Amino acid sequence: MADSGITDAARADFDACLADADEDAAIELAVGLVASGVSAEDVLLRLVAPAQVRVGERWESGEWTVAQEHAATHVSRQTVDGVASAARGTARSPAGAGSAGRVLVACSDGEWHVLPSHILTEVLRLRGFDVRSLGGSVSPQGILSEVHQNGPDVVALSCTLPWNLPLAHRQIESCRWAGVPVITGGKGFGPAGTWAYTLGADLYAADARDAADALLRRWPPVLRGVSSVQADAVDAYAALVRQRPGLLAHMAPALRDVCPGMHGAPGVEHEEGTGFLGRLLDSLAAAVYVDDERVFTRHLAFVRTYLSARSGDSRCLLAMADVLADRLNGSPRALDKLSAGRRFLVEGEDASHRPG
Repeated sequence: MADSGITDAARADFDACLADADEDAAIELAVGLVASGVSAEDVLLRLVAPAQVRVGERWESGEWTVAQEHAATHVSRQTVDGVASAARGTARSPAGAGSAGRVLVACSDGEWHVLPSHILTEVLRLRGFDVRSLGGSVSPQGILSEVHQNGPDVVALSCTLPWNLPLAHRQIESCRWAGVPVITGGKGFGPAGTWAYTLGADLYAADARDAADALLRRWPPVLRGVSSVQADAVDAYAALVRQRPGLLAHMAPALRDVCPGMHGAPGVEHEEGTGFLGRLLDSLAAAVYVDDERVFTRHLAFVRTYLSARSGDSRCLLAMADVLADRLNGSPRALDKLSAGRRFLVEGEDASHRPG
């Protein structure tokens, strides 16, 4: 890939701006790169986006607090706006796009990680598309209303958290009923967009550049996705949703008993109680919905890393799996995914105790 003109020094300086929550300096650096001849698209995708990934890694590792992560994310969003403003009016519309290419950008229902969709919106605009962005956590009804009122040629759907997959499916189905193709993006859709295609999406793109390239290669896009979600998986998912309040009530005292150190531990307070347990249940339910244990095991891997970085006891995850197993005897699909999660945790525990 050709050199973008963004140096390691510029990346380090931008990281420092995010660490200091220095909005003015971050925008000045990024806009200065555009003024020096670096394409706005490269600044968005090779400076801002990778820096934001590192922000998430610093939070996950315990290096940063939630407040620091939120402050840095705000700076990133303002920087995207600054770069877009600096580049506005300079991009040429590629053949096949322009005013004829209308894209509706939205986050999946329940998804509040807005920055990826924000970057996508601006990259598509730089390529000449007419883009309308709805922001975070858009309901299926909201998308359907926008489709009917504004007639986009394609809907671009972003999802970062896999437990939102069942909600994303409703959005994709709403678009399909309206005859509008859906292009998806974000790690919530799984490796190479595996779960996006399970839900019936027409296309998956690894990042904003891939999305723009894919749309320009074949414009207008066509409906070709077919959902492979099974009816009995939907039923099993619905049963878990109905059981959720009772399961949480059953798990909460067990969590206090087996992991008393979690409560009040620095850095984990926002993941306590129903938040911590609820995400375990939501990821299990999503794994049942798309019939893929990796939705659950990937979440377990994240939580294990998260707790370990904060001196939490990740063995509580095994205890929670055992508590859940006692209450899910009537759901073979849920037990299957739960068993896969337990095997994953046991293998991780065994590996951590192996010498050398």
